[in-house]
Amino acid sequence: MVRHVFNSQTKTITFAAIILGASAFISRLLGLVRDRLLAGTFGASENLDVYFAAFRIPDFVYSVLILGGVTVIFLPVFTEFFKKSEKEGWRFTNNVLNCFLILLIVFCGIMAVLAPWLAKFIAPGFSPEQKDLVVSLTRIMFLSPIFLGLSAVFSGVLHYFSRFLAYSLAPVFYNLGIIAGIIFFVPIFGLWGLAYGVVLGAFLHLILQIPAARHSGFRYMPIFNFKSPGLLKVFKLMIPRTIGTAANQLNLIVITAVASTLSVGSIAVFTFANNLQHFPLGIVGFSFAMASFPVLSRAWANGQKQEFLEHFSSSFRQILFFIIPVSIFMFLTRAQLVRLILGTGQFGWVETRLTAAALGVFSLSVFVFACIPFLSRVFYSFQDTKTPLFVGLFSMSLNVSLSFFFVWLLSFPNAFYGFISSVLDLNNIVDIGVVGLPLALSLAGVFQFSLLLFFLRKKLGHIQLKEIRSSFIKSSLGSVLMGLVVYFVLKSSAGFVDMTTSLGLFQQLIIGSLTGFLVYFFTAYFLKASEIRTVWSSIRNR
Repeated sequence: MVRHVFNSQTKTITFAAIILGASAFISRLLGLVRDRLLAGTFGASENLDVYFAAFRIPDFVYSVLILGGVTVIFLPVFTEFFKKSEKEGWRFTNNVLNCFLILLIVFCGIMAVLAPWLAKFIAPGFSPEQKDLVVSLTRIMFLSPIFLGLSAVFSGVLHYFSRFLAYSLAPVFYNLGIIAGIIFFVPIFGLWGLAYGVVLGAFLHLILQIPAARHSGFRYMPIFNFKSPGLLKVFKLMIPRTIGTAANQLNLIVITAVASTLSVGSIAVFTFANNLQHFPLGIVGFSFAMASFPVLSRAWANGQKQEFLEHFSSSFRQILFFIIPVSIFMFLTRAQLVRLILGTGQFGWVETRLTAAALGVFSLSVFVFACIPFLSRVFYSFQDTKTPLFVGLFSMSLNVSLSFFFVWLLSFPNAFYGFISSVLDLNNIVDIGVVGLPLALSLAGVFQFSLLLFFLRKKLGHIQLKEIRSSFIKSSLGSVLMGLVVYFVLKSSAGFVDMTTSLGLFQQLIIGSLTGFLVYFFTAYFLKASEIRTVWSSIRNR
């Protein structure tokens, strides 16, 4: 029974997104537990800044070469080979697996040697002792991209066969590995225990997917052919995609570098806020992006343009339907969320307020960040990797410029400084420069989203914008009404719950969220939003 469920296949994009969203919820919940443990153990300290800076370099390799390259490009090419012949499909898979293993070992080895130079680039504001720690942790964590690179190939196989349950559990075990590092390794190895936890999590991410891949028909073969047409095609398609993903990751590296020159704890504040905003992104945005990708790839490969457009419109509307109310709710409850999740141990009140302010800025743009992975995968489904590349490069340039500009603008008293302090409740805090970083990233994200949608319409012509616009208006109306109710409930409940305790904060959030989202769904039902019927139909039919 367990084996049958673990290897089960999904039949619709919506139900696949529900499975991915549920597992993403668990994974992100564990991520919040991880961040709470980090905040309680280290606080917004130099040690945590060092860890986050060191993590950024291997994460860059993973996001650029693996998540941005192998995971996205492998599936369309595998679809072509498997459609022609199952045997050729599995030979292609093994060749990619083996060749990437060798390349990743060599590449990560070179990067480990260059770690001292990379530390100077990513954390120019650190002391020599801090940079030495960054180098040490980085070299340990360079093992993780190797495991995750192999895991990405198996992820592509599971995507093709719609075995999303097995795939979706991998991030859960990745976070469990990191949590194990905090709880068990840190008391023994100190700060290095965090790095060992990351490596353990990456290893668990890999081995969890192998049984489901074998159930799909995969059998290992020692094939090493760097000149095979399939592998060369993957490399060709990866180049623009990798550069585009590198642009997005360079945004975070630039932000880390700028934050290292600000007050102690700025890297931790930004990273915690960024992790919190990724909670709904993983549940909604990435779930629909991953669930729709194989369906869109197959529809385009089979020349079914109308079916392609229908899947695109339905998925896009559902992302907006779920993410718009979440963004408003996150803005209204930003202080409660940060206090409940991070307000423990060594994490101080000033850091709590700054993190809440950064989260408030992110919440205003979370809907565009939820849509960007989906829109990018729409281009990848018809093997266009160049358009997202150029859009990403423009977005990166804008983010870099805005990051320096906003940090400078918030470094001295002026009208903008006063406005930000007032709106985000940062009065009596002198150094608020770190808030300029999420503001820059958010504006760059809006720019990236707009350009992707513009070029997609230019590429495909009619993309059912009328239906998307109608859905957006209904979701926005419901979200505004929900926001008003949540604001009233938060103000009212503050009078009868103890706001100084975690239990009181939790009670206030539960009351506000249940009331608010009931109002939203009743409003959507009254406005006859088609997304409610789509979700219910997918669950019922499954």
